[in-house]
Amino acid sequence: MQTQETNTHFYAVGLSYKKADAEVRGHFSLDDTAKKRLLKQAKSQGVEALVVVSTCNRTELYGFAEHPYQLIQHLCNNTQGTVEEFREVAYILKNKDAIAHMFRVGSGLDSQILGDFEIIGQLKYGAKQSKKEGLLNAFMERLVNAVIQASKRIKTETKLSSGATSVSFASVQYILNTVTKVSKKNILLFGTGKIGRNTCENLVKHTKNPHITLINRTKEKADAIGGKFNLLVKDINELKSELNASDIVIVATGANEPTVYKSLIDTEKPLLVLDLSIPKNVNEDVLDLEHVTLVHLDDLAKITDDTLENRKSHIPKAEAIIGEIMTDFNSWIDTLKFVPTIQALKHKLTDFKNSELNTQRKKLSDFNEDQAELISNNIIQKITNHFAHHLREDTNSSDESLTLIKKIFQLETKENV
Repeated sequence: MQTQETNTHFYAVGLSYKKADAEVRGHFSLDDTAKKRLLKQAKSQGVEALVVVSTCNRTELYGFAEHPYQLIQHLCNNTQGTVEEFREVAYILKNKDAIAHMFRVGSGLDSQILGDFEIIGQLKYGAKQSKKEGLLNAFMERLVNAVIQASKRIKTETKLSSGATSVSFASVQYILNTVTKVSKKNILLFGTGKIGRNTCENLVKHTKNPHITLINRTKEKADAIGGKFNLLVKDINELKSELNASDIVIVATGANEPTVYKSLIDTEKPLLVLDLSIPKNVNEDVLDLEHVTLVHLDDLAKITDDTLENRKSHIPKAEAIIGEIMTDFNSWIDTLKFVPTIQALKHKLTDFKNSELNTQRKKLSDFNEDQAELISNNIIQKITNHFAHHLREDTNSSDESLTLIKKIFQLETKENV
């Protein structure tokens, strides 16, 4: 995982719900525009591969650098966070530790709610963005695909994700556990991004409530979801009146600043407000109103039930699946050290070929150029394939074999990752 030519290593740097509260995570949150800007800056400064993930409970950068500070600086340059603040809550993992971390994150083992598989979608999306910017090298692409494979197998071969597992489900579960006669309450869902859509689906499925209203800044998006579930959709300029007509408000707007605040609330009846956004999208000044109860997603994640407890028994099997796929991936990494030698050998043999063909070309008047090229190239390919097969199969003495091949053919190599 080290590029000797540039002396870079593979790092995972980031912060999560484990040490960073919602406010701090909000400082380091990246929307799509900020992610794209970060990727472009990183590429312009020589970063060879980088994947960025920013969700409600974590922000992480996976990439190659000479020093992790390079990646941390890119993060701070594109968020409201500072290096000093990052140091207080961050984790920095290197090479195989960084790889293991990505597997645990992508498989739902490191999620705020155990078994939450929404993160794998974020990882896929991050890789897609990186590929667009030319920042997804062969190593990173293979790693992401291996993590996706582990996630799929855990989902199908274990019950780690049995039932709904996400923050969006936890919000609905909280409502069901704390609100009486929930089917008769007026519910407003403000924001129809991914968390909003998932929450909406869970609301419809579990509350049996016909009084759910949707509002989104882009009304067309709300119309699409409202049509799917036969729900009422209102325009953004009706937000205040709908807030005051509601008993329960779920905010999942994903804005950089609060979208709900005290001055919008005129009603004096009890109002439950759930904020599923990072950074927080409900201003805490709403707590000045005695009849308002505000619950943030960090509070929701602490709620456990029998279903979540039961999931813990499936952790060993999930870890075994990860271990199996990680072993295959690490074996592939070990074969990368053979590549520069095989490439150098191929170049050396090609030099031999070109020299010999040049000699024969001068000697023979009826020299068949095309046939000579074809035959000699096939021989070179067979020889290099033979050496590659030996190095892959004889892993116990591969280092000695590499040294011997380099010595015999007087090879100079540039090492890969």
